[in-house]
Amino acid sequence: MNLLRTLATVSSLTLLSRILGFVRDFVIARAFGAGMATDAFFVAFRLPNLLRRLFAEGAFSQAFVPLLAEYRNQRGEAETKALVARVASALFLIVIAVAALGVLGAPLLIYVSAPGFAADADKFDLTVTLTRITFPYILFMALVAMAAGILNTWGRFALPAFTPVLLNLSFIGMALFAAPWFDPPVLALAWAVFLGGLLQLALQLPALGRIGMLPRFQFAPDDPGVRRVLKLMAPAVLGVSVAQVSLLINTIFASFLASGSVSWLYYADRLMEFPAGLLGAALGTILLPSLSKAHAGDDPREFSALLDWGLRLTFLLTLPAAVGLALLGVPLISTLFQHGAFTAADVLQTRAALVAYSVGLIGLILVKVLAPGFYARQDIKTPVKIALVTLAATQAMNLAFIGPLKHAGLALAIGLASCLNAALLYRGLRRRADYLPRPGWGRFLLKLGVALTALSVTLWFGMGQESEWLSASASARVLRLAMLVAAAIAVYFGTLWLQGFRLRDFRKRGAA
Repeated sequence: MNLLRTLATVSSLTLLSRILGFVRDFVIARAFGAGMATDAFFVAFRLPNLLRRLFAEGAFSQAFVPLLAEYRNQRGEAETKALVARVASALFLIVIAVAALGVLGAPLLIYVSAPGFAADADKFDLTVTLTRITFPYILFMALVAMAAGILNTWGRFALPAFTPVLLNLSFIGMALFAAPWFDPPVLALAWAVFLGGLLQLALQLPALGRIGMLPRFQFAPDDPGVRRVLKLMAPAVLGVSVAQVSLLINTIFASFLASGSVSWLYYADRLMEFPAGLLGAALGTILLPSLSKAHAGDDPREFSALLDWGLRLTFLLTLPAAVGLALLGVPLISTLFQHGAFTAADVLQTRAALVAYSVGLIGLILVKVLAPGFYARQDIKTPVKIALVTLAATQAMNLAFIGPLKHAGLALAIGLASCLNAALLYRGLRRRADYLPRPGWGRFLLKLGVALTALSVTLWFGMGQESEWLSASASARVLRLAMLVAAAIAVYFGTLWLQGFRLRDFRKRGAA
C-alpha cells in the first residue's frame, strides 16, 4: 500500500467533508449569527462531540486497532471475527448506558460544563433541551468509529473518510429547510446531529459485511481481547484526547465572558480543524495500522521510518497552514462567515482566537503522528503521564491569559499546550530509541524556512488592508481570497521545487 497515495485519498475526502463543513457553518452563521441560541447549541453539541473524540475516535480506536492488527496477523480469521463481535457487543452496552445517563443528567452536565449559563434561565433551559436531543449521537459514533477501525485495518480507508460528509449534509438540510418548522428554530440543528449520526452508521454496515466482519451480538465481558481493549482504553482517554478535555474546560471559562465568546472560539476552532483534519487526522488514521503491523512483526527500523515520514510531512504541510491562518484571519473569516447576523465585530473577535490557535497548530498535528507511536506498542502509561502534565499546564495558562486576552487567551493556552504535548511525546520516543531521525533534517528545515519566508511575504503584501475585506462584497471577497491563496500555494511549493523537493521523495509503503 502506497501511504502517500492513501494519504492523498483520505485527505481529498476529508477536504470534501471540510468544505461542506464550512458550507454548514456559513448556513448556521447566516441563519443564527453569534448569540444566545448558537452559544446554547455549541455547548450542547460539544458534550457528545467531546465524548465521541474521547471514547470513540480517540481512546477506543487507539486501543482497538493495534489489538485487531495483532489478531489479524497472528491468530487467524475465526478469532478475529470473535474479537470484533465481542468488542462490538461490549461497546454497544457501555455507550448506550452513557447516552441514557447523558439524557437524564443533562441539567447537571450543563451546570458543570457551562456554569455561567445558569444566570440566564432561558439560555440554560434551551441548552438542556438541545443536549438531550444530541446526546444519543455518541452511541452512533462509537459504533461508526469501531467500523472505521476495522475497515482501516483491512486497508479500506476511503469509506470511513467519506462518512463525515453525511453529518454536514444533515446540518445543511435541516438548517435550510427544517428550521422554520421548529420552535425555537435552533432545535433543527440538534436533530441534525441525531440524524447525521444515524446516517453515518447506516453507511458503514454494508462495507463491514463485504469483508466478512459485520459483528453479531456476542456478550462476553470475560473475553481476554475485550478485557485488553477496556484496559488500554481507560487511561488512553487522557493520553489521546487531552486537547478535547481542554476545550471543554475552556467552555467553562468562556461561559463567564461576553456573550458570543463561545461562538467566536467555535468558529476559530473550525478553521483550525481544517488543516488538522486534512493532515493530522488523516496521517494518524493511516499510520496506526502500519505502525501496529511493524511492531507485531518486530521491525523497529520500519517503525522508526514510518514515524520519520509522518513527521516530515507534518512540518512540510502544517507550517504553511499555520502561517496562512495567522496572516489571513480577517480575509478567511469575513469571506466564510460575515453574512446575515454575523457582523464585522464578530470577524475581529474570531480573528483574535484564530491567531492564538495558529500558534499551536504544529503541535496539535504532531500529537496525531507521535501518539500512535506509543499506542501501536500498546504503551499507555507514558502518554497518560504526558497528558496530565499538559492538562495542568493548559489550566495554568488559562488563568494567566484570560484576564488580558479574554477568549483569545483560552485559545492561546490550547495552542501552547499542544506544542508541549508534542514535545514530551517526541522526547519519550527518542529516549527509548523507538524513533531515530533519518539524516538530513537540518537541511530539510532550512529549506522549509526559505519557502515559509517567501509565503509570508506573498500573503502580507497580497492581503492589503483588513478594512477592505470587512467592507467588500461577498463575491469580491471570494474572488480575491481564491487568487491570494492560489498565489501563496504556488510561491510556497515553487520555492520548495527550486530547492530540490520532489514528490517521489515522500513516497512510503505501509501495511496492506
